[in-house]
Amino acid sequence: MPKQTKQSLIPTTFYDQARKSRRSLYWLTPVLVLFLYLCVMGVFFWLQQLQSDSVMFITIDQETRQQRLFWVVIALSLLIVLSLLALWNYTRFRTRAEAALIAETSFRRAMENSMSTGMRVFDMDGRIAYVNPAFCRMIGWNEADLIGRTAPFPYWITGRFEQHQKTLDILLSGRTPSSGLEVEAQRRDGSHFTARMYVSPLKDSNGEQIGWMTSMTDITEPKRIREALTAAHERFMTVLEGLDDAISVVADTPEGLELLFANRTYRRFFGAQTVGHAELMGNRLSRFADQTLEIYSLSAERWFEVQHRSLTWTDGNKVRLQVARDITERREHEEESRLQQEKAQLTSRLTTMGEMASSLAHELNQPLTAISNYCMAAVAMVRAEQARPEQLIEALEKTARQAERAGKIIRRIREFVKRSEPKRQVVSLLDILDNAVGFADIDARKRQISIQTHLPRATPYVVADPILIEQVLLNLLKNAIEAMEKSDYHTLHVEVAIVNQYVKVAVIDRGCGLKDPERLFEPFYSTKSEGLGMGLNICRTIIESHHGRLWATANPQGGTIFRFTLPYTEPKDTHLSDESNEDYALISKEINA
Repeated sequence: MPKQTKQSLIPTTFYDQARKSRRSLYWLTPVLVLFLYLCVMGVFFWLQQLQSDSVMFITIDQETRQQRLFWVVIALSLLIVLSLLALWNYTRFRTRAEAALIAETSFRRAMENSMSTGMRVFDMDGRIAYVNPAFCRMIGWNEADLIGRTAPFPYWITGRFEQHQKTLDILLSGRTPSSGLEVEAQRRDGSHFTARMYVSPLKDSNGEQIGWMTSMTDITEPKRIREALTAAHERFMTVLEGLDDAISVVADTPEGLELLFANRTYRRFFGAQTVGHAELMGNRLSRFADQTLEIYSLSAERWFEVQHRSLTWTDGNKVRLQVARDITERREHEEESRLQQEKAQLTSRLTTMGEMASSLAHELNQPLTAISNYCMAAVAMVRAEQARPEQLIEALEKTARQAERAGKIIRRIREFVKRSEPKRQVVSLLDILDNAVGFADIDARKRQISIQTHLPRATPYVVADPILIEQVLLNLLKNAIEAMEKSDYHTLHVEVAIVNQYVKVAVIDRGCGLKDPERLFEPFYSTKSEGLGMGLNICRTIIESHHGRLWATANPQGGTIFRFTLPYTEPKDTHLSDESNEDYALISKEINA
């Protein structure tokens, strides 16, 4: 089986090129010498033949000498032929060796010329002994300008010779780090570039060091990109570290949560631990949810507005991003605003009662006068000894009814003006309307105005604070009664309807109408000379806090129509009011704590 030779990966090697170009040259010299030898021998034999033809007789000694000479010539000829063969073989071997050396040198030169890395050789004295074309292209100087040069070199930056000399001393002393050196150089056109230089000792075939081999790679563009990325990262980190929001990123691992990133605000509240992140996540550890919640942290003793989001981390895995904003001060301000609003609402109710004091006094005076008259009549009959039991019972029953009437008025006033915590519950809007109309009717009768209600067949229920909604209704009814005082129409209409899951209430008067409707709900704006301008503003705040809406429009028949809406609910949905009250109680308790 023929022996397979190892084929080169390069299709046409330099060795093949050298063999093809010199294959017909190495045997010419031996062949030419052999040809000349044969010519000489032919001439020799030709001369011998002429001599033998011209001499008639030859002695024995001469013949012997002639034969000896012939064999000597033959031996010498054979020796010459062998020498020529040996010379031919040696010439062939030497030619092949030279071809291989030339091919290897050409191959190495081709590799050096095709490299993008600049190669440079210093001898032991710091003199440039070799540069490849890539190095010349890198700095813009020719090979003839660099070979044999010593410091300072033409590619050194002007004004930094001392720094370059220190780098050269480190190179020649063999103290260059294995990671290389970052150096700056100057091209022939004056432009600068940054390169990464690696240094290794150059040794001869005997293992003795004869110089230093350096390789340089232009890293100007990679360095610029790296510096740009570093600057962008620093700017991004500066922004994240400067945020007032606590930002953290965690990953789910078999051992639990792993904190991947936390900014300064998070570390200030919770440290470099995942406890704060887990606490603010609550019961949402098993799912990714993009939502915003307000959570109270027991460890930080602060309120946070927390937003969670899932994202893909640099390793391709899903992680949890959490942004927590400290809203403690905002909650405190909201609580203070709520307390101030309650005070304003209480003041408004007290003002309303004050404005209705004369009417209430007149209303209370009637049952009290009746009670007094019935009691005096009973006393008179007893003293005259003419009292019969049935007469006394009738008088006492009438007295009790009048007392109950007076007590009901006083109870309504007390419930209306007393200061209590807001409590939302599922209530019938008709009950609230009945109480408000009962109050307003006292003043309406005094002004000879009747209040007519238009109610739906089904009883509308809402989740509301009955005292606050009663305050809104009473304020609207009172304003309507005052507006109709000089009107020829003496009936005030109140309509209640259920429209699209909302309960709509309309107070329709035929008074003087609206003068400046766009400013009607502004604070401290009033159309009455003695008004404070806070009633309607407080009413709108109350309705909006119940997720409703209050607005006013002109009545086509003259006057004004005030309307407000409240979300409709079913009587069985009492859990809505319970949850609302529990949330309010929890918030108040945690803020006070």
